[in-house]
Amino acid sequence: MKTVLLTLGRLPKALAVVRACRAAGCRVLVADPFRWHVCKPSRDVDRSFRVTAPNDSLSQYFADLLDIIDRESVDLVIPISEEALHVAKLRAQLPAGVKLWAAPLAQLAELHHKRDFIALAARKGLPVPETYTADESEARALALRSDYVEKPVHSCSGIGLRFAKAGDALASDSAEGLVQTHLDGDLISSLSVVSRGREVATVFYRGRVFAGTVAICFERVDDAVSAQQWVSDFLADSDYSGFLAFDFIVAGDGVARAIECNPRATSGVHFFDSASLGEALLDPESASSIKLSTGTRFQWAYSTLTETYAVIFKPREFIRRFKEMLAARDVIWAGHDPLPFFLMTPMSWEILWPAMTSSISLGEATQRDIAWFGESN
Repeated sequence: MKTVLLTLGRLPKALAVVRACRAAGCRVLVADPFRWHVCKPSRDVDRSFRVTAPNDSLSQYFADLLDIIDRESVDLVIPISEEALHVAKLRAQLPAGVKLWAAPLAQLAELHHKRDFIALAARKGLPVPETYTADESEARALALRSDYVEKPVHSCSGIGLRFAKAGDALASDSAEGLVQTHLDGDLISSLSVVSRGREVATVFYRGRVFAGTVAICFERVDDAVSAQQWVSDFLADSDYSGFLAFDFIVAGDGVARAIECNPRATSGVHFFDSASLGEALLDPESASSIKLSTGTRFQWAYSTLTETYAVIFKPREFIRRFKEMLAARDVIWAGHDPLPFFLMTPMSWEILWPAMTSSISLGEATQRDIAWFGESN
């Protein structure tokens, strides 16, 4: 039996990967800087470990992970979220035979940097919106003539996102800020499992209910022809391995334009059949594809319920969200593994408490200790 180590356990997508690896016959371990997380009570997790947060002490974080890998005879390490860019640095220090399900840091950093990703896609001849860093003169010219979006070049969960009208002054003139043309159209997202540039499987989905900018209720999209071609063309000359996700705006002309890349797992993982995903992660080079799950609508039920009651005095939107909630399957619940669902609130307390008692968002509370801000981090 192979032993798999996930380097984060606090997010629903981590639980999906836990269950996928267990369904494929693995012993599953989870490491997280939080003492409590949604994967901790799962019967599919053999052991959980608390480790130092990479943004507190990167060297100690590495030492903690390497100690687990050595003591528990880990065969495969799977990063889940923003910590992937930190964990990528461990590749050269891993014991012989231990595999890392992530691309090299240089690749991850280029894709994670929102300006560098757009430049890379443009060099490949792929459609993208006009994009500059805020210190470029072209950014100021763009802000004068077009509605635009501002965000940090390193950001996640919508942190620091600002929508502005043409003529509005830029909030920043720093190279760490991004200015991008605002596109009108349908926002869809993708998640691919990629092995040495080969697209093992890709799924597309759109949000139906949001918490801020984060989709918490989402549906599969099966006719994303332009976006599928975009993904295939992007990977055509790549040697990338790992999870790879894109956000697209599909305009009225039917053309998909990628607005950013997330080189990590996303909520799209819930649309893959659990056992099939687990088998592909264990042996991606032999996997021909990954089966899709039977459901086409999923949600974080607790969050969807909260966001539904947040608009209770807006009857039309309340009814719409309530119907979306009834039509979607919860991503935490599993009949063979019920405790993560019933203990969701206490297991998420290290996210909920700072979000309730300070000005930071839930997204920031989730990522603040693991987020990647470049080599200077």
